[in-house]
Amino acid sequence: MNMQNKEVYNFQSEVKQLLHLMIHSLYSNKEIFLRELISNASDAIDKLRFESISSPDLYENDRDTQIQISINKEQKTIIISDNGIGMTRQDTIENLGTIAKSGTKSFLESLERNNKKNELIGEFGVGFYSSFIISDKVSLRTRFAGSPHNTGTLWESFGKGEYNVSDIVKKTRGTEITLYLKKEENEFLETWRIQNIIKKYSDHITVPIKIQNYDEKNKTYSWEQINKAQALWTLNKSSINEHEYKDFYKHLTNDQNDPLIWSHNHVEGIQEYISLLYIPKKAPWDIWNRDHKHGLKLYVKRVYIMDNAEEFLPNYLRFVKGLIDSNNLPLNISREILQDNRITQNLKKALVKRSLNMLSKLSKNDPKKYQIFWNEFGLILKEGPAEDSKNINLILNLLRFTSIKNNSSEQNMSLKKYISEMSKDQDKIYFITADSYISAKNSPHLELFHKNNIDVLLLSDRIDEWMMNYLIDFEGKKFQSISKEDSSLSKITKEKKIKNDEFPKEIINFLKNVKKILGDRVKDVRLTNRLTDTPCILISDSNEMTTQMAKLFSAAGQSVPDLKYIFEINPKNNLIKKICSISDTIELNEWIQLLFDQSLLSEKGNLDNPHEFIARMNKLLIK
Repeated sequence: MNMQNKEVYNFQSEVKQLLHLMIHSLYSNKEIFLRELISNASDAIDKLRFESISSPDLYENDRDTQIQISINKEQKTIIISDNGIGMTRQDTIENLGTIAKSGTKSFLESLERNNKKNELIGEFGVGFYSSFIISDKVSLRTRFAGSPHNTGTLWESFGKGEYNVSDIVKKTRGTEITLYLKKEENEFLETWRIQNIIKKYSDHITVPIKIQNYDEKNKTYSWEQINKAQALWTLNKSSINEHEYKDFYKHLTNDQNDPLIWSHNHVEGIQEYISLLYIPKKAPWDIWNRDHKHGLKLYVKRVYIMDNAEEFLPNYLRFVKGLIDSNNLPLNISREILQDNRITQNLKKALVKRSLNMLSKLSKNDPKKYQIFWNEFGLILKEGPAEDSKNINLILNLLRFTSIKNNSSEQNMSLKKYISEMSKDQDKIYFITADSYISAKNSPHLELFHKNNIDVLLLSDRIDEWMMNYLIDFEGKKFQSISKEDSSLSKITKEKKIKNDEFPKEIINFLKNVKKILGDRVKDVRLTNRLTDTPCILISDSNEMTTQMAKLFSAAGQSVPDLKYIFEINPKNNLIKKICSISDTIELNEWIQLLFDQSLLSEKGNLDNPHEFIARMNKLLIK
């Protein structure tokens, strides 16, 4: 082989780490290497088909695209070749020497800790390196389609610390990978073994996969196609079994888990398209990363156009996997045109409805599976009310909560269930937001609701306060934060409106002293009957920003106005009665400041000056 301009490179440190994991501990199921390499070859052919729409010369007068596998038992090699788009010299260095994906380091660290390493690695999409599980050496010959024959590249490595790259002549476009097998991997030199693996993992690859057979009698070689090479989504639903749908999902996503549910639809009429949508069982490791790629695989008239087409689903449905194959979009469509395309908008409406209906079906037919979905993706779905007001009712039915009657942090209560268990006098859905489930569950705001057996939704995810701003009502019942003033509560608690003249003079004087000492730090001071055990509490005015919303603004670096609370005092509390009897003005002032700080700590979870609070408390304890 005529090689020129040979250079030796070191692998990026993350690649070395990954190769070490691959070779020594990663795939218990070694045969997956073939699935990964076939998948890469199929993608290369898909990319050629797409690029050739605008540049037909890339085909180099050969439109017969295929993947070929040949075995040489004497040399102990497997050769996997495709006549797809191919790579330039620079492509091989960038694609096979580095992993340019954010979060790589943290991903590899989690790999080291995780027992299900084979599940994570497929998700990460570095299938080429799986070649080294069964190979001592890997050699790759490639040439970018449409470039001169003498611009081919040879990439070689023993999977240790380095690889070398040379210029070669390669007459055919595409990529050819030669695997030099380890001594103990001879099983993969058997044609029947390779055929079984292809049928198991790659039967529905749309490109013909052919294996080279040798006829001992006639001493001749021939090529035999071993996969169906028919796009699964184009088949009639009745002809596809459950196992095939699951296998196709794994091929499409690199996820090793079965999907929870899927929806396959052929739509005809003004809009002609096929959609195949899946709901995964497990969230990908990088779903919260800013550069997490999501969206559907897009085909136009069976021609692959692009991966991760985000334009067909909103951000709150970024966990939905699958593809869309449209007959109406132009073949040369770009991401920019997709965004402003009327057909795209119509498809998006239909796919959003289909996705939400699929989840509705899952929640009704298989609550256990829906709970698996909610535990993985509930936080993402909670973005829906703010993003998609048109489908708010569908989304509301899919939300899950925990509540005081639930007595568990697991969010498994639907709004329908909450309403079905309400008393006939209750006309609101009560909720509280807090930093944690424990904090919400033990809030003094709940005392009145416990006393009257009224259920309250406990919301402790960071997104909850923001989400609740977009939830106005559900089936005619308005949402009400219990940390806000609510004059209608007395209707269901049957508590009489509290009157100051019903209480001893000491209480009324105490109320005046509190107003005088706290001054404009509070909006109002008043007696309350909403407490049973707690001496006092802070609530927000019905028109004011809540504490949790202020925390969200502050965390986002936005300025927050000073919150002015209503300070409510429980006149039946023994501590309040005791403090009312204190005649020493200085000591009374200390107690009032302490009560206010206690309430502030309970409401906000922190104080501006905790040391002053501790010093005041210690001083009063000594007395």
